[in-house]
Amino acid sequence: MYSFSTKGIRSKRIHIEANGLRIPLLILKPLSEPENAPGVMWIHGGGYMTGMKEMAYIGRAADLVRNHGAVVIAPGYHLSLFHPYPTALNDCYATLLYIKDHAKELGINPDQIMVGGESAGGGLAAAVSMLARDKGKVKIAFQMPLYPMIDNFDTESSKDNHAKVWNTRRNHQAWAVYLRKDAKKEVSPYAAPSRQTDYSNLPPAYTFVCTAEPFYCETLKYIDDLKAAGVEAKVDVYEGMYHAFDMSEPEHPTGKEAIKNFNEMFAYAKEHYFAKQEG
Repeated sequence: MYSFSTKGIRSKRIHIEANGLRIPLLILKPLSEPENAPGVMWIHGGGYMTGMKEMAYIGRAADLVRNHGAVVIAPGYHLSLFHPYPTALNDCYATLLYIKDHAKELGINPDQIMVGGESAGGGLAAAVSMLARDKGKVKIAFQMPLYPMIDNFDTESSKDNHAKVWNTRRNHQAWAVYLRKDAKKEVSPYAAPSRQTDYSNLPPAYTFVCTAEPFYCETLKYIDDLKAAGVEAKVDVYEGMYHAFDMSEPEHPTGKEAIKNFNEMFAYAKEHYFAKQEG
């Protein structure tokens, strides 16, 4: 289904230590040495319990490197089967701090650190945006939580959903593994970003989602909540497609449209969104 391509990308694998754990990082750069480039932490999907950092090659992260000269740092966060919440979030936050502290050697503009990801990676992108805002140690210029997995409660689109790739059964299972006994409880917004009540001062956001997938309603609500708090936010909606269609069928007309619109939005963000670091 998926095709990995490293064309036009240089890669490097390192690891960092945080919270007593070793976190592997995949660093993707354009062929020409970047200087003052946008730095993007891109977080892979997989329901918090599967997936790998190398999925950056098959989704929109690769577009950012090839088409926009961005530097992408993809964390191999610890999966929930053996490391439930908050380990994955802590791994991503540690990666974010690493990007800030090493921006110069990475070729990154420290005032243009961004986050993004698909599905559970989108959920972690939203959660780490909230955590970074609240801790105040690193500023995020832009967030791209694509069709994010952010609500541990059923919504109108996630209940009784039998679509391919992701559906109600898989969603319930994944939240139960990630949150354990708290899967159906009111949890921290860092665990399930839809539980957030204060959306002010979060980074500008862009996402897209399709109408047939479980995360349709929670994605729209996230964007509406950001807008209501005065945050610039936009969502593109695609009719009838299924979860992660842009990765599964990038040559489908709708997949092509989603990819084109994503790239246009990132080009805009590269020109307009900055967040000056303090200290």
